[in-house]
Amino acid sequence: MSDGDEARRIAEQTARESYGRLVAFLSARTRDVAGAEDALAEAFATALRTWPTDGIPENPAAWLLTVARRRQTDSVRRRQTRVAGKEHLKMIADEIEEAAATPDEIPDRRLALMFACAHPAIERGLRAPLILQTILGLTAQDIASAFLIPPATMGQRLVRAKARIKDAGIPFGIPDKEELPGRLDAVLEAIYAAYSKGWGEIDESGTPPLADEAIWLGRLVVSLMPGEPEAMGMLALMLYAESRRPARRSPDGSYIPLEQQDVALWDEAQIEMAETLLRRANTSGPSGRYQIEAAIQSAHTARRIFGTPNWPAVVALYGHLFAITGSPVVALNHAVALSEVKGPAAALAEIDRLAADKRMADYQPYWAARGTLLAKAGRRTEAYEALTVAAGLAADDAVRRYLLKQRDELGPLD
Repeated sequence: MSDGDEARRIAEQTARESYGRLVAFLSARTRDVAGAEDALAEAFATALRTWPTDGIPENPAAWLLTVARRRQTDSVRRRQTRVAGKEHLKMIADEIEEAAATPDEIPDRRLALMFACAHPAIERGLRAPLILQTILGLTAQDIASAFLIPPATMGQRLVRAKARIKDAGIPFGIPDKEELPGRLDAVLEAIYAAYSKGWGEIDESGTPPLADEAIWLGRLVVSLMPGEPEAMGMLALMLYAESRRPARRSPDGSYIPLEQQDVALWDEAQIEMAETLLRRANTSGPSGRYQIEAAIQSAHTARRIFGTPNWPAVVALYGHLFAITGSPVVALNHAVALSEVKGPAAALAEIDRLAADKRMADYQPYWAARGTLLAKAGRRTEAYEALTVAAGLAADDAVRRYLLKQRDELGPLD
């Protein structure tokens, strides 16, 4: 590996591990998230230019923080001297310089930034996407796919939201206890969306960084709000899913769906922790979205481990969840569960109603579910077409191969 390749590898690793922490720290004083991102981007560009010749620093995150601080201070001095004043600029510079000198003690202000992004002054639908970009560094395109919004539209909205934080002077900090519930939904939504994206990643050493980060943030929120049922429900939901990670791939990397997984490979400790959290959540208040989703995962776990015949309960839980969310994704999952109780024809009747939703046109799970149900219903030509579309939309090669295998097993078409 060349020096340039090694520098890029270390820079990318540092971005994965420290991006949100550095952005949160850089923007805490100025409330200028976009400016912090720009300064950090310039620092990364400088690293790629200088590290191959000057060598990779002992602590890359501290090096990046120092360089970004200089860029940020210069920018603030040029644009905001009259507002900030020399003393304020010096305070910012001194604080960041001190943090860079002791990188292991850099204050973690990510949670404070998350709650700033969830402030009532930010448009409700943009709070979770804004958290995903500022804390986890996801692109507008990645975020748009998670929220079924065109990338260009999402990018423009995120720019406006960051400007709003700065212009409105939104404080960075954990809000007062009475204000927490109003902001919690966006924080939980962002954390779970990050986990959902990390769920599809493969890391031979264990949990991929993005999923691991989401679980860590979930634990942090639960520790901050130990009596909040939805926070516990969301963490339980992630742990149920994470417990199955070792069984989702065969030794050759092939995708294995839930009903075919070897339950002996599931992580019992994570399942027990999820069950404990769900019980605590259910005794702490009314059931919300994440509690219901965690209950569905608990039912799947019980069915696979103990053979509990609980598909009717799963259908009922999805019905409750749809009443809360109105989500087409929930409606799709309800239809798939319904097929286990009333057969593929009843499920397809529900899925057909989703066809008019333009968001389903590029939603891979919709086409995969449709193709599978059509195959079970004996409508092979339509199943072939749907599975072909699903395979084409699959971002995961293992899932793509699985879908193509399903399609090819339909046999010759009439």
